[in-house]
Amino acid sequence: MAHPPCWIERHAGSAALHLSGSWRLPQLRMLGTALADLRQALDEAVAAADALLIDGSDLLDIDTAAALLLLEWLQQAGVTVDELTLQGFDERHGRIIEVVRKRLDDTRPTRAPRLLNTLAHFGKAFVDLGHLLVGHVDFLGRTLVELGRVLLHPRNLRVHELFAQLGQVGVNAVPVVALVTFLIGVVMAYMLGIQAEKYGANIFVVDGVALGMTREFAPLLVATIMAGRSGAAFTAQLGTMKLTEEIDAIRTLGLDPAQVLVVPRVLALMITLPLLVFVGDLAGIVGAMGMAAATLDIPPHAFVERLHVALAPRHYAIGLGKAPVFALFIAVIGCRMGMSVSRDTRSIGINTTSTVVQGIVAVILLDAVFAVIFQELGL
Repeated sequence: MAHPPCWIERHAGSAALHLSGSWRLPQLRMLGTALADLRQALDEAVAAADALLIDGSDLLDIDTAAALLLLEWLQQAGVTVDELTLQGFDERHGRIIEVVRKRLDDTRPTRAPRLLNTLAHFGKAFVDLGHLLVGHVDFLGRTLVELGRVLLHPRNLRVHELFAQLGQVGVNAVPVVALVTFLIGVVMAYMLGIQAEKYGANIFVVDGVALGMTREFAPLLVATIMAGRSGAAFTAQLGTMKLTEEIDAIRTLGLDPAQVLVVPRVLALMITLPLLVFVGDLAGIVGAMGMAAATLDIPPHAFVERLHVALAPRHYAIGLGKAPVFALFIAVIGCRMGMSVSRDTRSIGINTTSTVVQGIVAVILLDAVFAVIFQELGL
């Protein structure tokens, strides 16, 4: 006589649930009503017994879905699954039940997220922004400490990585920086020339272009370009390395990822950004010179002579002095967002986009701070 898939055997003060046959989800689904009756009998047995054990001596096969169904029944009947006693199980079958038992909490449905109202959204965004800023400040502090260690012990600097980053961040960026600032110089000279011509003050276009490009436009434009180019590249590179566990491998080798990956990138950007700003100054002035010669009847030699009068050394020194600060913040944001990527490719795209936005906002805010400081100092 064939046994049913399970039956209950009662003893004095205890009960045993015997499993037999194949416990796979397709076979159990076909039993329907029989399983419902068994579940009711199980509830009654658990209520009348002080202890319950599961006997798998006659069990031929079991899968995780059937094991999950069984354990959920027992939980609903009031059995403490973690203290459940197993008896007579094949090693493979027992292992399946143990795996499901350990992960049982993960199978429970999660609550649907509560919809936030407008004020709650604002509060959440404010808190997230606070956490982001605290993380950036913390990473900035640790980066400055690592830079200090490199200054004290130059042998710790990864020279090969530094030169590789100098090529990517600096040399490869020269064409796009020169092109953009050249065109901005052309536009500035044209727009200023339209107004200056009305008053016969064409020559003062040189003053506006020289001061505007060297103090504000070249540093701001070049830093914005580098925030979108190098900052995003840092995030994508470090995020990919974290995703592929290369950063974990660096730690396993006993190396500090900050010294190996972050410091060379920060130094490379801080070295190259002032040089790129200088290239932007030259390209912008050359573009303005060409436009002035073409539309304002200011020959190149007259443009250069006026440039010597209008442009004091402190103006382009101020522009160049801003560049390392812009570079530090762009590199810190890019590296920190790359190191904080989670273990999925979608996070790389999100953090890369966020790096560009944060870098540009940081550059504009820093430029505004510099403007206020220089105004107060009379520079």
